Amino acid sequence: MKLRDTFKTAFRGVTVNINRSLLTMLGIIIGVGSVVLMSAVGASMQGVILGQISSLGAKSMVIFPGQQEGGPNAVSTGHDSLTFDDVDELKKLRTITKVAPIMFLGGNTSYGNEEGSPQVYGVTPEYFTNQNLDILEGRMIEKGDEDGARSVAVIAPDVVNKFFGSIQPIGKRLKIGDSHFTVVGITKPLGSQFFQNADNRIYVPLSVVRNATGQKFLNFVTMESAGSFPVAFEDVKSLLRTRHKIKNPEEDTEKDDFIVRSSEQASEILSAVSMGLTMFITTIAGISLVVGGIGIMNIMLVSVTERTREIGLRKAVGAKRRDILLQFLFESVLLTFIGGVIGLVLGVLFAFLASLLVHTILATYVFAVSIPAAVASLLMAAATGIIFGISPARRAAALSPMEALRYE
Repeated sequence: MKLRDTFKTAFRGVTVNINRSLLTMLGIIIGVGSVVLMSAVGASMQGVILGQISSLGAKSMVIFPGQQEGGPNAVSTGHDSLTFDDVDELKKLRTITKVAPIMFLGGNTSYGNEEGSPQVYGVTPEYFTNQNLDILEGRMIEKGDEDGARSVAVIAPDVVNKFFGSIQPIGKRLKIGDSHFTVVGITKPLGSQFFQNADNRIYVPLSVVRNATGQKFLNFVTMESAGSFPVAFEDVKSLLRTRHKIKNPEEDTEKDDFIVRSSEQASEILSAVSMGLTMFITTIAGISLVVGGIGIMNIMLVSVTERTREIGLRKAVGAKRRDILLQFLFESVLLTFIGGVIGLVLGVLFAFLASLLVHTILATYVFAVSIPAAVASLLMAAATGIIFGISPARRAAALSPMEALRYE
């Protein structure tokens, strides 16, 4: 019997009872659909996080005071552990460069009748390089602005939309707290940085904020490593521990009064999260496919019993043991593969719908599908059909023609 005829017979066996076949495939559909959906969500979130990491400089490092990270909306740590003297000493290290201290300026911002509370950063020119910030119109804050404590401001796109709309903002004066600042530049859209809106910021010279607040400590410091990250990390930690009189030979980060973070660390964390997500997805897929495979084996065993006379008749007219075995094995693989395709389509559909919903909350979230995960799930489904179809197929092939024909 030709292989093509065996396949056609198997296909008729699967389609003769559509409802039962669909119920049989349900476990496979759920398993593959779950894998595709979660891998798509994982790929989308990976894109979000990678986008946020790529918005930082390739060698960017950040130091936060105390044991809490955050922007101007975070709860104050109450620490004054990061000072301008620390920055002066950090600048002397050869393993880091472009040291940029940052302070936050509080108070509402207004222009005409418009009021709001964008994040206001006091920065030096190095900050823009460390954060990969480019100018859209006008200019950035320059060394002369910092040295002369000029009341100038560079604003991000959301600030432009909020306060100026269609009005050209360059040259206009914003009121921040009790002070007025002349807008000299607009940054290009940056999106989200570690789940904070980087397009809702105003940048002013650090010296202006320092004079206005009288604050002696910094909110955080950015810099770039000049070479190896590990060496730069060790140098920064060693310097700050020495200056802050911290004895920490066991490298217990909770004993430090600062936190050092980098884009490289963020990438390592992402890799660990991706590995954990992959293992989680694999576990769920394995459980779902095993359950689905058991269901398919059960149905195929029932099918062998129901079709005993058919098997006997086919053997009586010349069908070989191999033909019967392949017929039932093909049926099992068809059930799992078709179930896998249906699960794949449903998984992609639900992932797309989820992306539409999440995008309204997280603008940088985009629809993405992991092609390797989709292909692997289909192969796993087909393999499940082979593994759990072998036993029923062998049982059907082993039936004696005479005994099968006498079966009632």
